[in-house]
Amino acid sequence: MVDMIPLLPASAPRPAAHDEPAGHTCTCGEAEAAGYPELDARQLPHAIRHAAIFGALDAVLPGGGLVLVAPHDPLPLLAQLEQRHPGRFTVSYLSREPEAWKLQLTR
Repeated sequence: MVDMIPLLPASAPRPAAHDEPAGHTCTCGEAEAAGYPELDARQLPHAIRHAAIFGALDAVLPGGGLVLVAPHDPLPLLAQLEQRHPGRFTVSYLSREPEAWKLQLTR
């Protein structure tokens, strides 16, 4: 038997976190690291890689960003991103290593 955990209704007040950083809206208690978060796409199964990256990018707030580590130059992904969200992100290559391409995507 699976234990069911009731979810708070959307109108329920959210418990306050003592040291919750600005922009951090959950109550996990973790602090955001300095700089942009890094997503290593090499660790993601190929079948869900693009969907997972798009999900992470959908969470990036204006003025924020994400460092993406890819196993190759992600030109197809960048083309899909531009089709999905024209002009929303700027892309800067941080490194172009044979096994790890690092890109900074800024919104």
